[in-house]
Amino acid sequence: MSHQHSRTDDELTALIGELVSLETENPPGHEKRVAEFVHEWLTDRGIDATFVHEPYADRPQVAARVGDGEPTVVLNGHIDVVPAGDRDEWTHPPYAAEIDDGRLYGRGSADMKTGVAVGMMALADLGAEIGTDDLSGSIVFHAAIGEETGEPGTKTLLERGYGGDYGVVLEPTGMRTATSEKGLAWYEITVAGDPSHASRPEQGDNAITNARPVLDALESYDAEIADREDELVGQAHATVTKIEAGTKENVVPEDAVITIDRRFLPSESADAIDDEVDALLADVEADHGIETSWERTRTYESAAIDVDSDLADVFREQSAEHADISPDPWGVKGSTDVRNFVNDADIEAITWGPGELGQAHTYDESVDPAEAAVGLRTLKASVRELLE
Repeated sequence: MSHQHSRTDDELTALIGELVSLETENPPGHEKRVAEFVHEWLTDRGIDATFVHEPYADRPQVAARVGDGEPTVVLNGHIDVVPAGDRDEWTHPPYAAEIDDGRLYGRGSADMKTGVAVGMMALADLGAEIGTDDLSGSIVFHAAIGEETGEPGTKTLLERGYGGDYGVVLEPTGMRTATSEKGLAWYEITVAGDPSHASRPEQGDNAITNARPVLDALESYDAEIADREDELVGQAHATVTKIEAGTKENVVPEDAVITIDRRFLPSESADAIDDEVDALLADVEADHGIETSWERTRTYESAAIDVDSDLADVFREQSAEHADISPDPWGVKGSTDVRNFVNDADIEAITWGPGELGQAHTYDESVDPAEAAVGLRTLKASVRELLE
């Protein structure tokens, strides 16, 4: 939708550019430079902002608050980005924040420094209105660490009292309102063998050969769970993403490690999936006499709130009005920190923000600053409605 260009739009574009130009790759966890920038930007505008040196002393987070009334809306953004990878693959340098043909390029531009910038601007702009007769509630803002690697950044901020009645995780959803998201669990399955010299293979027990029935069972499992579907987030998946085996060309391998990426629905739980993996491997062991073990190495729980919650209704209506976005119910197939709000803190929360999810983690990641400006207006209108 077209809109009147304003000085606020230019300030927002400049802010996105400044955030993108500060490299905050995770791993290893370089968020500190942006945390310091965000803290200074907010305090310069008279906003009460605090460094939170947990969960890691050397990777500070920022929490800020305006107002002290109810209800409280929490605006959440993570300040870490995935590594830029091979710089030669980028047409625009990943931390130059170059604008070309109306798009701002750089690692983290979509995921999710535009969301962070929109949250900061909304906090500053609405802070001036809070405390008047028009707006009586309060707003909390998070600049969280560690989202890209499943670290407890947002979880810690919520535990330290920076929660509220509503949460908005400002990831790039194209301003669609997500009330649910898929979960993700990674499993490592170790298939045992017995090493020997390859000139005498019969003396050993080849772990790669032993892995075949495990891979077959995983393929059947993926096909079996494909009919588990959720109308908002799609179907369940179990995808083999890595296999590692062998130490040397002339040694029968002692073990093989298979990695699975298991995407699961709000109706499923990681504990239940553990039981399924256990049963699957027990069957393989019984049928083939193969020894296996497994470990769940990372988990992002699924999360869902009522599709017709007040929070979701407000954001759907305002996004339809300001940005011409379909008000249909929607869910995120990836994973966001919204699960910390919904599952850990029992806060009604959505994932919503300007930018395209398809840009996340890509070479030449980019965002449209004009869309970000519409996003800021939509966010402010939505929060105003919640606080009135």
